[in-house]
Formats: sequence, C-alpha cells, structure tokens
Amino acid sequence: MEEYRRIADRVEAAVRDGRLRPGDRLPPQRVFARRHGIANSTSIRVYGELARRGLVVGEVGRGTFVRAAPPLPGPALAEATGAAPVDLQLNYPAAEGQSELMARALAALARPDVLAEAVSRPAAATGTAEAREAAVAVLARPGWTPDPDGVLFAGNGRQAIAAALSALVPPGGRLGVEALTYPLVKAVAERLGIRLVPLALDAEGVRPEALEAAHRGGPLSAVYLQPTLHNPLSTTAGEERRAELAALLRRLDLTAVEDTTWAFLLPDAPDTPAPLAAHAPERVLLVDSLSKRLAPGLTVGYVVVPARLRTVVADALRSGAWTAGGLALAAATRWTGDGTVAEAVALKRADTEARHALVRRRLAGQTLRTSPHAYYCWWELPAPWRAETFTAAAAARAGVAVTPGSAFAVGRGVAFDAVRVGLASPPRPVLDAALARLATVAAEGP
Repeated sequence: MEEYRRIADRVEAAVRDGRLRPGDRLPPQRVFARRHGIANSTSIRVYGELARRGLVVGEVGRGTFVRAAPPLPGPALAEATGAAPVDLQLNYPAAEGQSELMARALAALARPDVLAEAVSRPAAATGTAEAREAAVAVLARPGWTPDPDGVLFAGNGRQAIAAALSALVPPGGRLGVEALTYPLVKAVAERLGIRLVPLALDAEGVRPEALEAAHRGGPLSAVYLQPTLHNPLSTTAGEERRAELAALLRRLDLTAVEDTTWAFLLPDAPDTPAPLAAHAPERVLLVDSLSKRLAPGLTVGYVVVPARLRTVVADALRSGAWTAGGLALAAATRWTGDGTVAEAVALKRADTEARHALVRRRLAGQTLRTSPHAYYCWWELPAPWRAETFTAAAAARAGVAVTPGSAFAVGRGVAFDAVRVGLASPPRPVLDAALARLATVAAEGP
C-alpha cells in the first residue's frame, strides 16, 4: 500500500474512534508533513485521500476540518438517508388532494384493453404522437412552444439529464456547470468520466464572461445550466441575460443542457422569462419531468432536442436503458389530457406561498437566498457555524436533516457556510415545527 494511503488510514481510525471529532481542524499540510516525517507532496495526497473518503472538508481561507457527518450514501438528494426523523434533504412536493386527481387517469388505465396497449411493447424514445402532443402542453411556456417532433422521453428527469450529457460529452470531455449545481449532475459526470468546470455565478446565474473564459481555457464539450429557479440558490435569469447567453453559445459553437425541472412553479405571466431554448433552439437541449409536478413514483422525463441532435440523443436514451416505460408514458399522457397536471401545478404554486410564510416567520432575521416560488432556500449560516457542523447538530439536537453546501459545490474539498433547506416534502405542520427547531439550533451555537 502506498504511504499516503497508510497515513490516511491512521487519520481515518482517529476519526472513527473519536480522537478527532467533528469540526476539529487538521494542521496545515506543511505542518502535517513535518509531524509525520513525510514530503509536502505526500501530505497533499493524504489530505486529498481524506477528502475523497468524505472524512474532511476544506474551507477556503480557514483550513481543513473533520466532517461533522458522514458523506451521503450515493448521489446527494437522490434517496432518503434516514439521518433524521424530518428529512429536509429530499424535496418532492405532494400537494393535498393530488393523489385523488391522479387516480382518475389510473382508473382508466385499469381497463384491460387500455392496459394491454400500454404494456404490450416497450416505449420508443420518441413515444407516440399523442404523447408528444401531451408533452408540448406540459412544457410550453409564455413565449415558447416546443416542436412536437423534437420531444424525446426518458424514465425521469435524472435519466433525461444523463442521456443528454452522455450524448454531448465524451469520456474525458469538459462540461461547464454552475459553481453550485444539482448534486446528481456531479454523480452522473463521475460515472460517465466527464470533467466538470465550475462557472462563476451572480444574481442571475452563470456570468457570460465566466463561460467564455472557461471555454477559452480548454474547449468545453457542453454546458449544463439551470436558468430558472436554480437549485439551490433560487435565482432566475432575466430575458437580457438569456439572450446574452444564447448569443454566446452561437459564437462559441457550444450546446447547452437547460434544466427546467422547477420552472413550472413560476406563474404563467407575460413577464415570466422564456426558456433559454426559446432564444437559441438550435443550441439548447431542454430537460424536464413530471416528478415535481406530480410524483416521483410514476413519472416520465422529457428532452426537447434540436433536429441535428435527435438521433444521437435517442441512441443515448436507448443504449443507457433510460427510455420511459409504456405504462408511465400512457399515464402521463392521460394526466395531461384530463387536466390533472394543470390542477396539480396550481395546487403546488399555492403551496409554495404557504410554505414560504412559515420560512419568513420561523427564520426571520436569517440570511436566506430564495424565491417565493421555490421549494427550497439557501441559508447562509450565522457565525461561528460551519455547514458540516450545523448539519450534524440539526440532526442530533432537532431531528432535522438538511443538506450542507458542499453537496452542491463543484470540486472536491470546497465548502460553504450554508445549507439548503428543502421545503417540499413534509406536511406543513411538520415543516413549521422543523424550521422552529432549526432556528433554535442556530441561535444556540455550536
């Protein structure tokens, strides 16, 4: 075994048996090297190995700290962790009455003739003409209606993202992403051998000059963006920023994957920005799904693809086994046609307003980045809290699981003194009590 791994094993043992406790700071790497009689380069590899194992996290300008909680099992936010009774990591909205709405279409699917049609053969990536027209009704925004021929279907939104990235970025290729991004994109990129390049953000999302600089520093194969209700920051780019990004994509000969999973929560108003795909339809793959509109257990994902890329993305969906199931596609089509999707969306838009009223009351005075239309908020913690320590304290003292900022950060060992609080999953009374307990933990201090 290489020396740096043996030393990392000894540090891990000290963490496991309590000699190094959550929140303890490790010495600077040069000091660590002198204490252990090793080269500085070996010390750097030890710290990198500890970060890879999820045992430590580096905070710019402050040092390297023992994590206050073990790393999430698998892609962050993808599965329940059971870390605490109230889980504000997962974020699947379930508005009151939505199950009754969904039952109408499922009752129709129970007819033997209808069911046989839905399950008798695998669904193609292109679905059916009826399914594509239904998808257009779901995805259309003020100022933009997708071409039905450009709609492809995945099993869910995560699979839609995976297929899009697989089609656009070869192994070893560079993908530009927001410096804080959806954690699943990090996991998919690692699985596909894609290198992530963080792009600096401002109040409207990715800064165009940051995208251009990253591409000039080494050509990007594509870029993944969340211009509307960015997760976790809740930012939404205005029309001018979107037009600027569209022009830049054309000039740099780049293709973007635009994730609009949460965009349905914005009102259908004239001043609601059109998708980036409306500004550069030949340069943007738009991905979305029914998971948040309805429920994750029976859903489909959508990819709206420019004509020049339809074959390669359809091939990626098929080869990755990411196409939608026939039953889910039939249910989604009926849910759109009978008004279920529209009614569920209206319920959830009202639900976000009610939940933000709880946030304003329980976390008054805290530094929050959010939108009244978002089902999450980015909480910049008061000093002297660090995100990892607060996450552990919230679970231990309050029985509430939140997500540390490092789960969203691109690059190993990067941390933020912030957590994301998911607002969607628990019933409102449970959320209200959980927010109150989090506020108490924040006030008590580490």
